[in-house]
Amino acid sequence: MNFANIADFLAHGVSALVPGPIAILLMEDLSETNSTIRHHQKLGFANILVFGPDSLKISAELHPQIQVITCDLTADDALENTINPLIEALPETWLYYCYNAEYLFYPFCESRSIGELVAFATEERRASILTYVIDLYADDLAIFEDGVSLKQAHLDQSGYYAQTRSNGEYSTPLERQFDIFGGLRWRYEEHVPSYARKIDRIGLFCAEPGLKIRANHTFNIEEFNTYACPWHNNVTADICSFRAAKSLKSNPGSSFEIDSFYWHNSRKFAWHSQQLLELGLMEPGQWF
Repeated sequence: MNFANIADFLAHGVSALVPGPIAILLMEDLSETNSTIRHHQKLGFANILVFGPDSLKISAELHPQIQVITCDLTADDALENTINPLIEALPETWLYYCYNAEYLFYPFCESRSIGELVAFATEERRASILTYVIDLYADDLAIFEDGVSLKQAHLDQSGYYAQTRSNGEYSTPLERQFDIFGGLRWRYEEHVPSYARKIDRIGLFCAEPGLKIRANHTFNIEEFNTYACPWHNNVTADICSFRAAKSLKSNPGSSFEIDSFYWHNSRKFAWHSQQLLELGLMEPGQWF
């Protein structure tokens, strides 16, 4: 089904949703829209909401399985104006969001569904799952000028680090919160605004009344921003993303400064959760 805007969807589309986790796919441009939808379908999302411009090109066979909402994601406050109304309309529902050319991986995702993951998190009394945005990039920019290639995708196998997150007003450390850095945003930080450099995102969470997302991908309820509960580590996940590569190659200020994203710590992406686990880029916590 297609909806003219988010208000139209909230008025006429919410009733058609089936119980289960919802994937919110934010299509900023036309890159890898179909592969993004297919990847998240395979994970078992009960509903997939696709937000993007009128110019979206989605394969015909995918249309019966998704709901498409026209949205200008280049507008100011687009993230908040898209996600927050859905949080309000869908309390006690697990929501996941990402952009096009981004792909969710979690431990054992090849054999366990997204429904199993959120059921486990609920049993652990967790309402959010920390996701790291792991930058993907094509190895040869002479061939793949936009930095995107599913078959030749690479990632950085090292160069990631964390800093304790502090309360901005009093510089007080926030409990169980880190700002995580690495990937292309770290290697090319001179081309990335400071507010966009961190790679942590609470990409998967359970909506509740009063919860609101902020522009920096954190929430107004601080417990949602934590990486684990107080008593043990929890499962984490990765969003493997070409978004930074696309941005660096489309921005005139950086495009001509970068001949290749490849460096000595690049490794070809295997499109499998085991690789990410072995690199320490996510962990199963108590989920065995």
